[in-house]
Amino acid sequence: MTEKKWETYEQVAQYLLDKFGDRLGLQWVEGKQNLLGNRSGTNWEIDAKGICEGDCGFLIVECRRYSKSKLTQEDVGGLAYRIMDTGADGGIIVSPLDLQEGAKKVAKAENVVHV
Repeated sequence: MTEKKWETYEQVAQYLLDKFGDRLGLQWVEGKQNLLGNRSGTNWEIDAKGICEGDCGFLIVECRRYSKSKLTQEDVGGLAYRIMDTGADGGIIVSPLDLQEGAKKVAKAENVVHV
């Protein structure tokens, strides 16, 4: 069975972040998994999970392979809520295009790095 493009994109992103994660303060990066929301009680499927150096926290990794439009404020806002709900220390959003202005503001406020 052939993998879908988005699956390959997520796997490559996880692999590269794991290899170069020290530049982002990460010890290692785990693949796709579910996290329980502390506030909502719901399960969140995340694309990857970056473990911070010293095993003192984690970052949620979100992969968006949008090729025609920049990520919106709503896109980053959804990640920001998952960060708050799961107790993550921040996030990494992987996308080939830049963020829209409102998305950049949300990312800065919620410790989300765009790569």
